[in-house]
Amino acid sequence: MAVSSGDEAVSARRAKSASAFRTISEVAEELDIPQHVLRFWETKFGQIRPLKRGGGRRYYRPEDVVLLQRIRRLLYDEGYTIKGVQRLLRDSGRGGKAAPAPEPATAAEPQFQASEGVDEDALDDAHAEIAALRSALEEALNELVVLRAILKTAEKRGFTREEAPPEG
Repeated sequence: MAVSSGDEAVSARRAKSASAFRTISEVAEELDIPQHVLRFWETKFGQIRPLKRGGGRRYYRPEDVVLLQRIRRLLYDEGYTIKGVQRLLRDSGRGGKAAPAPEPATAAEPQFQASEGVDEDALDDAHAEIAALRSALEEALNELVVLRAILKTAEKRGFTREEAPPEG
């Protein structure tokens, strides 16, 4: 009798039909992001509405997965902020074609016009760096929110810092 390896099980899972619904673990694996990020994105992007079954299990439709892929690309690859992606999705509609993509900046950021003596490439690099830093800060904030929730749960269960194992 042949023994199935974990890799074969993963391959079988990935062999789902393109129209099949996906679990949160499958989507998280496909997008290479933690599951808690998907749950957080559901709170920030109303367009993401997975079906929820008994016990709160989430099932993502194929169109949800496409939208999540787009959100991930905008946030992680193109340097948009969450507010920037929200605006872009709101302006383009859920599945519609987007108008030409605006610069990945928020409304609070000043928009500079190049003038004599201003290095446009350096300005573009600075904007890209700011967007990347903002994205990193938002990710750190997301992690802190999750950690706060974990700490609150532990405190409700009576766990105290004095009982915590030593660090290091």
